[in-house]
Amino acid sequence: MPVPKPAAARPAVARPAAPRPVAGKAVRPVAAAPDAAGGQAGLLKRLFSSGKVSSKALMQFTIQLSTLVNAGLPLVRCLRVLEGQLEPGPLKNVLLAVGDDVEGGSTLSEALAKYPQVFDRLYVNMVRAGEAGGMLGTILERLAEFSRKSENIKSQVKSALSYPVFVLLAAGSVLGFVMIVVVPKFESIFQSFGRELPAPTQFLMGVSRSLAGYWYLWIAAPVLLVLAFRTALRNDGFARRIDAIKLRLPVAGDLIRKTIVARFARTLGTLLQSGVPILEALTIVKAAIPNRVLEDAVGSVHDSIREGETIAQPLGESGVFDDMVVNMIDVGEETGQLDAMLLRIADTFENEVDTAVSTLFKVIEPALLLIMAVLVGFIVVSLFLPIIGIMDSLQT
Repeated sequence: MPVPKPAAARPAVARPAAPRPVAGKAVRPVAAAPDAAGGQAGLLKRLFSSGKVSSKALMQFTIQLSTLVNAGLPLVRCLRVLEGQLEPGPLKNVLLAVGDDVEGGSTLSEALAKYPQVFDRLYVNMVRAGEAGGMLGTILERLAEFSRKSENIKSQVKSALSYPVFVLLAAGSVLGFVMIVVVPKFESIFQSFGRELPAPTQFLMGVSRSLAGYWYLWIAAPVLLVLAFRTALRNDGFARRIDAIKLRLPVAGDLIRKTIVARFARTLGTLLQSGVPILEALTIVKAAIPNRVLEDAVGSVHDSIREGETIAQPLGESGVFDDMVVNMIDVGEETGQLDAMLLRIADTFENEVDTAVSTLFKVIEPALLLIMAVLVGFIVVSLFLPIIGIMDSLQT
């Protein structure tokens, strides 16, 4: 990957002398003069850098930082180059503050830890492990690869969802127009004949009147339901039941489980490969799992390891991880290649998720079209039934 061009040189600013950090190593000054305005400046930087940083931007930063560090540039210089080439925004502000902290004597992991909204525990702990082992460049490469794979999965899901969402929005807009504008005109025509309308037509007219007269309720009700559901999810018991239901869904449940298992294996394997102690790695992985049932399973593994047992046994007893995963982890423990086996499990499950997502959305697209066709057909039949009845009465 080409190394980004250095940014234009900044005006010289008087700073206390500090040793230059060496790439891949944590360096601390013996003594550093305090910055008189450091507290206020740091506070302002954190206030201005509190915006959202996209996962894609963070991935690109990690890739570029690993390239520069492996090229042998001093760490502060790497951060200044990357910060200088960014457009004004939250990530630029964060990197400016991180560069100042590192130049003032902090390690990179300590500087990154001050911004948990950008750099999560996984990121910070991997960087800390790289600093401790003098292999920061290698760790950043692994982080970049991890971020790239995660971003690829997100992109695939978004791409697969784009067409169904477009179909739903387009079809919903057309149906809404028909129900609010077209159907009432037919109702006035039918009323002029003074005949009793068929049951499907009466139902259609009732829905049309409801949409036209109480449209604000049709908009507000879904919003209120979503807000109520999100509020209920704050209750641990309710959220745990919902997470269990997700895993038991007919088709999506298996897809959700495989996605989370792949994330578990990828994260734990990457942490272990980077030299993070297994108990600390399991604590980080547990916090990164978005399902309480699987989170409990990882928690039981953590307790088992702390008591001197293996990883495979509590995973098998949890009933969440299938036999293939448990057996592969068992073999990895026996051979001393647990990290490599976990990454292999992640590759396998990510490929299965890719195939399942592709197949699922190939089924969803025609299913949506079929549902729309049924709705349109019902509207057409409901509107034509009275017309047919009126024509029959006129002929007799």
